[in-house]
Amino acid sequence: MSETATLAGGCFWCIEAALKELRGVDRVTSGYAGGHVDDPSYEAVCRGETGHAEVVQVEFDPDAIGYRDLLEVFFTIHDPTTLNRQGPDVGSQYRSAVYYHDDAQRETVEAVIDELEPLYDDEIVTEVAPLETFYPAEEYHQDYFEKHPNDTYCTVNINPKLSKLREKHAELLA
Repeated sequence: MSETATLAGGCFWCIEAALKELRGVDRVTSGYAGGHVDDPSYEAVCRGETGHAEVVQVEFDPDAIGYRDLLEVFFTIHDPTTLNRQGPDVGSQYRSAVYYHDDAQRETVEAVIDELEPLYDDEIVTEVAPLETFYPAEEYHQDYFEKHPNDTYCTVNINPKLSKLREKHAELLA
């Protein structure tokens, strides 16, 4: 039986591309969560009108990869100490956040943050909140890196995250 995780760490294209490389990950869907508008559009999210973060929703087999493992990869491939920013992307839609699905996930993410906090010079600012609603992003955002691997944004921002993933978490790759 699969489980679901919902994570925000900047541009959803970046997080999606990395998490799709992990064993036990069945599906990664880019979308929006954490806002106050029903069925937001990408344009409204980018204008900061909806309060949503760009997120990925990850369906995974917990017998093949644990939630804690997903979180450890997630915290490796983005900077959880920058508020509303990841690399060149600035705005609350690019915040670091974990939207938990149950109390067990909440407890796990809180424990992981407590363990990681001493490793950073700055405070971890990752939002930890219950998932209220997930809205899938428009179709052209799904599998973006696979469809556009030579896009300048992808080569500059996604490829380094994939290299870091492969270097630090090779044992979790598919």
